[in-house]
Amino acid sequence: RVRPVESGGGSVEPGGSLKISCAVSGDTRRAGRRLCVAWFRRHPGKEREGVAATCTGGSSTYYADSVKGRFTVSTDIAESTVYMQMVNLSPEDTAMYYCAADHFTAPRLGAWSLKSETFDFWGQGTQVTVSS
Repeated sequence: RVRPVESGGGSVEPGGSLKISCAVSGDTRRAGRRLCVAWFRRHPGKEREGVAATCTGGSSTYYADSVKGRFTVSTDIAESTVYMQMVNLSPEDTAMYYCAADHFTAPRLGAWSLKSETFDFWGQGTQVTVSS
């Protein structure tokens, strides 16, 4: 069992940048399995959508088309923390951002990694607001 906790949300102007974090505690290391962490967001009045994902043990990441080229995920293994750097933000990026984590066997990142039902463990979310 793992526990993700988000932090770093806030308010920025259009075109600005923000870096949010997901600290994962608990049973982060399991033999034969890799920990994958994904970011999701929920716009007001809309369903939650997958944004980006990464797994330990490799450098691969996977992004939704809506954020590709603007959002970058990185991992600090020692701190069990996943970061998401967001640049060139627009009001359309305003949402509650959630971090989800779970273990998988030999995962190959793809569309499955941005589906809510893939993950069992979720954080409480951090709000990102982009407005002038």
